[in-house]
Amino acid sequence: MNIDITGITLMTPRLILRPFCMEDAADVFAYAKDADVGPMAGWAPHKDLVESERVVRMFMDGKKTFAVVHREDGNVIGSIGIEELSLLLPGYGDHNGREIGYVLSKSYWGQGLMPEAAKEVIRYCFEEAGCEYLICSHSAANHRSKRVMEKCGFTFVCEHPRTLTNGETSMAQYHVLLK
Repeated sequence: MNIDITGITLMTPRLILRPFCMEDAADVFAYAKDADVGPMAGWAPHKDLVESERVVRMFMDGKKTFAVVHREDGNVIGSIGIEELSLLLPGYGDHNGREIGYVLSKSYWGQGLMPEAAKEVIRYCFEEAGCEYLICSHSAANHRSKRVMEKCGFTFVCEHPRTLTNGETSMAQYHVLLK
């Protein structure tokens, strides 16, 4: 199953979810340099704007990661991606399943914005992209991410080690949501 969000824009009451463009790099750097943001998702804080530009280019080339734009101020405040499965969960197979991952600027934590974004991406995955199930994972210490999954209806399935983008290995908790 191919995911390509080129030309796709999703709207929620407070957010616009759209493909990234290079002009988003400064906003990405503004949240990705925060020491409380990246490490919770398994990546090191961005050191400079050039690193954020590389990430934005990767998102653009991959065509599967939405920029999360706050409608009120127009800032890119995070991302939510529809990834290939990082783990084949027992009983689910690999057909028509995807994994979603997300990050949100610390300045916007605690406002219910990521569950709002995730629910719209879930709707898109099930109603438009042909997904039969979705998985999502978080490190045991990332209670905020776990709470987003609970609010979106995901159910805990298992724990499994995973290698993070920063090279570390940690135990991850995997959750699943069926169509």
